[in-house]
Amino acid sequence: MNYNLYMVNTVGSLKVINKYWQKKWIEIKNSLSLTNEQRSVIVGSILGDGTLRLGERAINVNLKIEHGLAQQEYVLWKYNILRPWVFTEPKISYRYRENGERYVKSLWFRTIRHPLLTGFYELFYKNGKKIIPLDIDQYLDSLGMAVWVMDDGSLNQNKIDISTYSFIELEINLLLRVLDKKFGLNGNYYRDRDKGYRMYFNVKETEKLVEIIKPYIIDSMKYKITLKPRND
Repeated sequence: MNYNLYMVNTVGSLKVINKYWQKKWIEIKNSLSLTNEQRSVIVGSILGDGTLRLGERAINVNLKIEHGLAQQEYVLWKYNILRPWVFTEPKISYRYRENGERYVKSLWFRTIRHPLLTGFYELFYKNGKKIIPLDIDQYLDSLGMAVWVMDDGSLNQNKIDISTYSFIELEINLLLRVLDKKFGLNGNYYRDRDKGYRMYFNVKETEKLVEIIKPYIIDSMKYKITLKPRND
């Protein structure tokens, strides 16, 4: 160990260094504010795969973004938008097979903890479980919708469906009313065995949805909105 790091004079003491960084940290956190783009990405991510977490002894929450390595461009896109809120670069997450072999599972990053993110937690979580707030119409816009589809949407036979396993039937009906009111989208849902519910849009409504979110879909995720030509 290099004991020279532990200087006992006032200027170089650990106590003074820690106070300096604590003050700097507070200044940085207090200077942060959310842009409209960041808010939309956060809301879309919460509806999708993003996770807000309140630690056991924490006062505020952070947001974790994680996607499979095949979607690393998408992770980096989110990271670049939320970069002021993220003090460490995205990391690779590994898992182990039964034989002990290590393999790459995903790419992820986590924001700092902050009161503004705690505000989202109070809106979208109840007893540690995701919910849909009654005033979701105030928070969901076209960009947020695009992020939600990039997170949890899939395209099959020119129809988009969205995984909504985290939400109860009452909340899905609320979402459908909001999508109709805000975007003129007429969707529906079905029960996917014991997993929960999935929202879906027929071919005509999917075409409308694609037009709404297309400006925000990044290149590597365009397979989720690339419709095949119709023969009618």
